[in-house]
Amino acid sequence: MLAPKLLVRLSQTNIRNFSQSTATKAFKNQFNKTLSQQTKRNAQSRASRVRTWEATKTKSKSSANDYGRMVLGGASAAGVGALCFYGLGLSNDVGAIDKARFWPQEMRDRIKSTYLYFTGSLGITALSSFYLSKSQVVYRMMGANPWIVFGGSMVAMIGSSIACRSIEYEKGVNAKHFAWAAHSGIVGLVIAPMMLMGGPMVLRAAAYTAGTVGALSLTAACAPDDKFLTWGGPLSLALGGICVASIGGMFLPAASAAQPIIGSIVTYGGLVVFGGFMLYDTQKIIKHAEISTYNGQKYDPINASIGIYMDTINIFIRILMIMSGNNRRK
Repeated sequence: MLAPKLLVRLSQTNIRNFSQSTATKAFKNQFNKTLSQQTKRNAQSRASRVRTWEATKTKSKSSANDYGRMVLGGASAAGVGALCFYGLGLSNDVGAIDKARFWPQEMRDRIKSTYLYFTGSLGITALSSFYLSKSQVVYRMMGANPWIVFGGSMVAMIGSSIACRSIEYEKGVNAKHFAWAAHSGIVGLVIAPMMLMGGPMVLRAAAYTAGTVGALSLTAACAPDDKFLTWGGPLSLALGGICVASIGGMFLPAASAAQPIIGSIVTYGGLVVFGGFMLYDTQKIIKHAEISTYNGQKYDPINASIGIYMDTINIFIRILMIMSGNNRRK
């Protein structure tokens, strides 16, 4: 009798253990399945949030670039309209180019020497930036602390410009000419890293800059003498705002939504502002040459050329930045 009872109990125990084991395995399978589904949903949710953030960032950047292009396009259209208006003689006022036939030879020589120094500055800057881009100096600059590079570049450019302006101009090779060449070379050092963007792009940017500067200079020459001389104050205020935006953008994280807006202000807004400075500085050269000639005062063609020289450099930098941004989006 004991044997059948023992067999029954063993059978019941095995059935109970088997049932518990089966239930445990089923529970574990269901738990793992649920956990896997939850993990998958979380991953999909995170991916969706990332895509949404990237789409928002891209949209913000695209909108900022679109607004910048609209501003630049409007300024370009205004410039072309002004060139046609003054160039065709539709203005009632006499333009500077109309008075050129009555200029004394001394005034002509002064304006000519100003643009010769302007051309020489661009040549020195182009040569120095080209040769420095082939050296290790550029890579050391790119690997250094950006604040040190930015601060050092600003101090070097402003300091060399002040030193050059402070020396009295005399004909012949002297300290003034050495300071002028050093300033042009320092500017070449600052823009040398941009040469790494590629020769074809740099050459196209240089060609576009030459066309822009030529058109602006012609517009200023065709306009009445004092048409753009009143722009100095507003342009200086606008330039101050761009400088503040540029420095402030360095404190923002790269992923900030404000970065595309600041970038567009600095790039497109800066291009418009320095285009206005080109009009202003061109007429200022003519005015200073006229006043100094008729009053018998000394004239410094190097100091007079620095304004349009720096305007041209800044226009070139921003055109190159716009072209580089367009290539990255492609």
